[in-house]
Amino acid sequence: MFMVFRASLLLLLSQACFAVDSHQLLGNDANELSQQSQFNLTITPDGKGLPVGKGSAAQGAKLFYQKCSSCHGPGAIGASAEPLVGEVGSLNSTYPEKTVNSYWPYATSLFDYIRRAMPINAPFSLTPDQVYSLSAYILSQDGIIPIDIELNEESLPKIIMPNRDGFISFYPDKN
Repeated sequence: MFMVFRASLLLLLSQACFAVDSHQLLGNDANELSQQSQFNLTITPDGKGLPVGKGSAAQGAKLFYQKCSSCHGPGAIGASAEPLVGEVGSLNSTYPEKTVNSYWPYATSLFDYIRRAMPINAPFSLTPDQVYSLSAYILSQDGIIPIDIELNEESLPKIIMPNRDGFISFYPDKN
């Protein structure tokens, strides 16, 4: 009886080890795939690559409480996920805190990260207007931008983050 069970188990496991071509998306040229718009999302610090759109902190506050506060807490001060706001100016203190607003050097990085990775259960699900709104909300929490400013592809790259000069460029300017 035991031998029959072992033989059946072995047969069952051996069939699970074979790849089925119709279910495997292997062999696609990565260069070809990387040219598709859904994979070509690079946004530079100067705003190159930002999509057309707009959003305000007021719109972002509503969206934040619907889609983000369960992880980032009310007011983006942290919960199961790290805090996004607060602690601006703490990097040279005894207890430095790296939040988006205290540490990140470019506001365009915030847009890029939200678009690529948030919400955690549905990345790439937010529209450009929603991402601009969430960016405006987060940046307004620490007074980096006034609460009544509308962010868009032109205004976002002009924001000077508090720690912008806290990083050293790996690539020297080409003059």
